Amino acid sequence: MLNSRLSAPVVAFLAPLLLYGGALVSQYGFGLHPCEMCYWQRWPHQAAIVLALLALLLRRNDKAMRALTLLAAVAIAISGAIGIFHAGVEYGFWEGITTCATGGAGPVSLDSIMNAPLIRCDTAQWTLFGISLAGFNAIFSLGAAALVLTLLRRKTTSAA
Repeated sequence: MLNSRLSAPVVAFLAPLLLYGGALVSQYGFGLHPCEMCYWQRWPHQAAIVLALLALLLRRNDKAMRALTLLAAVAIAISGAIGIFHAGVEYGFWEGITTCATGGAGPVSLDSIMNAPLIRCDTAQWTLFGISLAGFNAIFSLGAAALVLTLLRRKTTSAA
């Protein structure tokens, strides 16, 4: 599989899908509400999923597939870079955004504002071995982007 010409777009599709899925599971399954910067990290993953899916759908056109896969890798790396920034804010290395956000959508009433959880970007809600979710996103995203770029550079077999 790693020598297939489809290996890069498959990784470019699966990595952000798993990371974005993990974010949704942590939010809806474990009650870890995202802050504003958490949402920022999700947007490039969403873009990468769409770009990689398009690359897979256009696999008969090698140039288009490679270009879309490259763009997906860039989007994954952007999420990782945002993760580095967010983790730095959580660890107190630098100041983050100074506004607050809530996960509420649609018409907003005073009651919904008062009942919405206030999520700070400078406080990690969960850590493992001292690494926050933003830190893990940075590690996995940058690693996945590097893997996709490596797979794009390799000589591949014609097996699809």
